[in-house]
Amino acid sequence: MNPITKAIRIQTEKTNEMEHSTPMFLTSSFCFDNAEEMRAAFADENDDNIYSRFSNPNVKEFTDKIVALEGAESGYATASGMSAIFGSFMALLKKGDHLLSCNAIFGSTHTIISKYLPKYGIEESYIPVNATEAEWEAAIKPNTKMIYLETPTNPGLDIIDIELIGKIAKKHHVILNVDNCFATPIIQTPIALGADLVVHSATKWLDGQGRVLGGVVVGKKELIKEIYLFCRSTGPALSPFNAWVLSKSIETLDVRMERHASNALFIAEQLTNHPKIEVLKYPFLPTHPQYNIAKKQMKNGGGVVCFEVKGGLENGRNFLNSLKMLSLTANLGDTRSIASHPASTTHAKLTEAERLAVNITPGLIRISIGLEHKDDILNDILQALDKC
Repeated sequence: MNPITKAIRIQTEKTNEMEHSTPMFLTSSFCFDNAEEMRAAFADENDDNIYSRFSNPNVKEFTDKIVALEGAESGYATASGMSAIFGSFMALLKKGDHLLSCNAIFGSTHTIISKYLPKYGIEESYIPVNATEAEWEAAIKPNTKMIYLETPTNPGLDIIDIELIGKIAKKHHVILNVDNCFATPIIQTPIALGADLVVHSATKWLDGQGRVLGGVVVGKKELIKEIYLFCRSTGPALSPFNAWVLSKSIETLDVRMERHASNALFIAEQLTNHPKIEVLKYPFLPTHPQYNIAKKQMKNGGGVVCFEVKGGLENGRNFLNSLKMLSLTANLGDTRSIASHPASTTHAKLTEAERLAVNITPGLIRISIGLEHKDDILNDILQALDKC
């Protein structure tokens, strides 16, 4: 079956009630018929559920759907996207190892890499998203254990050639870990391009309605096993209720992303050359610096458009304050369109120099394009730009 069909049809085994929709397994623990079955479960001799911090039918159903969509061998779901990222680092990196990351990443990920990994003796360094193949090769150290990428990046929508970096990682026996949050497995599948691990904030497009938090990491079975063991002991488990919500959301992910992307492309095309906009970026616009890479590895341009309002910080604020329909909130990937100002919110912890190095200017606006009628989204953006 097609992975999209699998993601819809994968389901927990029916109970005696013969339900069509999977029920919620809101339980902290699971029972055994006898002491021997209980011993075998704790000895990892079977896959029986023990405790919902370890595994749960709702969580497994959601995870299995992402594994199918991403073409992975295994996966583990967590309480948030950041716990999935942190778990993928801490389970596989040790004192003396080196992590190489692209420099354009989510603000909280930057905090983990630059502030917390060094406390555990893990070295880190950044490389520009537009680095050449030779520069990537030169950045690999003898102790490099993992390469971490976001593509498209948050919020600047830079595109990195996953296939190219996958070949470099394989050559140097380095784990390639890709954050696929902005694209989703509907738009690109990093594992098919050479990634060993893929992480998601399920809170965003995977949920799609701004309801619950969740994260997931999928990839090679032997790597996921280490991540599972780390997370099983440290406790960032996805709640059964959130997993139940997310599993149902996956069944509409394909049709939702098609609408998000078509709306986003329309908005990007209509705003191109707008007199109040300095620079506008969308992966499937020919004017995007990495347009050819985006066309090669993505099925469409995704649901985010970003642009710099002329007049810097003051006009950026004027734009946000003038919006009438679009929401101002710390999220993206919702059915409702959302506008945010990365420099003062998601990337505020970066220094000004660090923000400018990844093109997060004072006037940069990130728009998560929703499922409303495209004309209504455009009209609200246009009337707000008129106030700038």
